[in-house]
Amino acid sequence: MKTIHHARNLVLALLVGAVGIGALPESLGGMRTVHAASVAGLPDFADLVEKTGPAVVNIRTTERVKPGQGGGLPGAEDEEMQEFFRRFFGVPMPRQQPAPRGRRPAPQQEEEVPRGVGSGFIISADGFVLTNAHVVEGADDVYVTLTDKREYKAKIIGVDKRTDVAVVKIEGSNLPRLTIGDPNKLRVGEWVIAIGSPFGLENTVTAGIISAKARDTGDYLPLIQTDVAVNPGNSGGPLINMRGEVIGINSQIYSRSGGYMGISFAVPIDEAMRVAEQLRATGRVTRGRIGVQIGEVTKDVAESLGMARAQGALIQRVEPGGPAEKGGLEAGDIILKFNGVNIEKSSDLPRLVGATKPGTKGTLSVWRKGAAKEITLTIAELEPEKLTRKDEKKGKPEQAPNSLGLVVSDLSEAQKKELKVDGGVIVDASEGAAARAGLRAGDVIMRLNNNDVKDAKQFNSLVAKLEPKKLAVVLVRRGEASQFVPIRPNGQ
Repeated sequence: MKTIHHARNLVLALLVGAVGIGALPESLGGMRTVHAASVAGLPDFADLVEKTGPAVVNIRTTERVKPGQGGGLPGAEDEEMQEFFRRFFGVPMPRQQPAPRGRRPAPQQEEEVPRGVGSGFIISADGFVLTNAHVVEGADDVYVTLTDKREYKAKIIGVDKRTDVAVVKIEGSNLPRLTIGDPNKLRVGEWVIAIGSPFGLENTVTAGIISAKARDTGDYLPLIQTDVAVNPGNSGGPLINMRGEVIGINSQIYSRSGGYMGISFAVPIDEAMRVAEQLRATGRVTRGRIGVQIGEVTKDVAESLGMARAQGALIQRVEPGGPAEKGGLEAGDIILKFNGVNIEKSSDLPRLVGATKPGTKGTLSVWRKGAAKEITLTIAELEPEKLTRKDEKKGKPEQAPNSLGLVVSDLSEAQKKELKVDGGVIVDASEGAAARAGLRAGDVIMRLNNNDVKDAKQFNSLVAKLEPKKLAVVLVRRGEASQFVPIRPNGQ
């Protein structure tokens, strides 16, 4: 096909040179008309970009490090790479200055150094911005720049690594925002565009088509596959349909070189918005779990077990004491439906269960020994993601220990149900007198002296009223055991 295309161009060029453009033969004039018509049929993205572009932002992250500690852009450790980033991107990289001979170096102060560049887009006129979790993860400071060059220092509202979605907030009003579309209406082959900052080049527009829908690349997300050119720096930017609606967040590429190779993936915007709503409300995402290890059901297994076709999720292991075991599920069962929704492949199950509120009932249709069986169980809460110390500081405001040396927070509803309690607080940090008494993070405090503990606010209020030199006693639950622990305020 490529050879034919080149050959035709060669014929056209020779004939134009011989007879002039105005004297094209009728047959070739017809060819020119067909060519013009095909060009006219191609999409023009200019109006679309003009409409949506102002709501797309550049996200720049930094971290604070001591000189010589490292940091900055990946791969910028040696002098040659530092010079490359200075000259091409205009990014100042920290230079190590040697201390004068015979003089002791001055105490080092933290410096703010570049960490990375990504993209995002505004979803509300008051400044909520969607991006990827990996764009802002681990950053000390986040800066958002609009197309009109206004720059804001942003606050990280919440990060969900499992879906690679994050929400940040800038202080503004009447900001341009994108309209949210419906990924379920996407058709393979339709045109889409991406806007972002590949390699730090702001407001770059690329175009392509939807290559596939619901591509399985993660436990909780069926991703949108496209052939839109996406490179490092595009992460967090929008995937936009021809109606000017955002239908995904550009998140991943398939690459053997580190750069674009024709395949890119986007988080569907409906999934991202569900995550964003929880992040905006609580700063974290709550997911359900039933406590099973699953695998695919092959055609051979389905036929051997008398199933009409290969479908469902095969239970390979049941977690001892988990919801599945309590509900009566067994290894070898095949889950065909969850709350009435068919499980076509095993990856469907964790998505459906994960989207279910912990503490609610779930009904499963299970294939066991040649027949279908209904099982009802209670959904538990999936263990929250383990955060780095830096993420933990960002996820909650700094809180000083109370006079007992404790930092505590409220129990979640799922934790209360698991512990079978109505109140109590969980220890986030223990120091001073509390640490010497043996209290540690993860302990649950049920009572202070003769007062039942309801929540963190009430507990801290009770602690504040304690007499400084008088012994206090707390009822502490650790695992299945509870005991009274004596402790003195201020370590007296």
